[in-house]
Amino acid sequence: MDSVPKCNDSHSITDQIVPESGRLSNSSASAEAHLSNDIDAEKGHKSATKSLEEIKKPDSVVIPNDFLCPISLELMRDPVIVATGQTYERSYIQRWIDCGNLTCPKTQLELQNLTLTPNYALRSLITQWCTKNNIEQPTGLVNGRIKKSDGTFRDVSGDIAAIEALVCKLSSWSIEERRAAATEIRSLSKRSTDNRILIAEAGAIPALVNLLTTDDVVTQENAVTSILNLSIYENNKGLIMLAGAIPSIVQVLRSGSMEARENAAATLFSLSVADENKIIIGASGAMPALVELLQNGSTRGKKDAATALFNLCIYQGNKSRAVKAGIITALSKMLTDLNNCMVDEALTILSVLSSHQEAKISIVKASIIPVLIDLLRTGLPRNKENAAAILLSLCKRDNENLACISRLGAVIPLTELAKSGTERAKRKATSLLEHLQRLQQL
Repeated sequence: MDSVPKCNDSHSITDQIVPESGRLSNSSASAEAHLSNDIDAEKGHKSATKSLEEIKKPDSVVIPNDFLCPISLELMRDPVIVATGQTYERSYIQRWIDCGNLTCPKTQLELQNLTLTPNYALRSLITQWCTKNNIEQPTGLVNGRIKKSDGTFRDVSGDIAAIEALVCKLSSWSIEERRAAATEIRSLSKRSTDNRILIAEAGAIPALVNLLTTDDVVTQENAVTSILNLSIYENNKGLIMLAGAIPSIVQVLRSGSMEARENAAATLFSLSVADENKIIIGASGAMPALVELLQNGSTRGKKDAATALFNLCIYQGNKSRAVKAGIITALSKMLTDLNNCMVDEALTILSVLSSHQEAKISIVKASIIPVLIDLLRTGLPRNKENAAAILLSLCKRDNENLACISRLGAVIPLTELAKSGTERAKRKATSLLEHLQRLQQL
């Protein structure tokens, strides 16, 4: 199995989660290709989106007004919603904002925030309308250049014709041809960002999603890994969601080979970077399958499941789903099983869950508090820091839990941690000691 490097991301849990070792702090999803830090110095001003005249369409077909960007008056490819509820083509509204404009171009109302939320529903309607009317959809790739979300351009090199021919074979009647095409696309998508752009532009994503449910194990493994690789390029995430990939990815997570399950979990992490996707993935039934992989997967599978669960549980609504799926029992075993070397991952996920009332109850019932206190004494600096943070969450507005940690002798290690721990550990330990002092005064 290929080594799977990680992509860096704002919502991540390990510095580098690799198959052999790792810890949950600032990592990202497992992926077959490195997320390149490409710097595009060149900035262009010419639109890469095809104009209405360039889009092939019968003269009698009128494009619905809702499908046109209010700024460019062109058919939208990547519609996004701004704070006022209006929808624009991403690159145009981003350029508007970057120029210092803080109002909605259409309504002239002040934008309360600058969040651009993908309008997947409208994008789907546009796709369906284009298909129905035999109209070529606008593409981001023109003359070897693609417009990025910030309005700048990126030169894209590669054999477009060869990639398009390969993508066609993904839908071949021949099992052998489909398998060979999926294998090659997996390899190409691993190599470069340009390849990820070209493969997606050639329409590979819907075809790869269809292959996720194939009975051919090798094809399924290569399809899910290709989707993982493609998802590293930010613009492809929305296309994967739009293709309805999540239910099929979850199915692979439940019943695929171990390699396929590992990469399905990593794909869910990669896609869940966007907050709106956390909601969709959480509601898809992914939680039980991820917890199962966390408990019974390979070493790498457990780490991939941990990264996905951490990121999904950042969304409040997914915490209850994770608890119902049995995550607390799984994390308790990880804390006490020193052989699996996943104490860091368990603590980091618990630190996200511990503020949730249902999770707090489950953590106490699972007798995790004594383990946390023991980690205050013997754990590594980061273990101590997270253990203190979890205990503080458990004890806020809960005198019963405060009394429990007092009986179990937490005061001495907390006092030591308040003096010599990391800065965050000192704050958490000091706050917890203050809670304990107030309890004694009652």
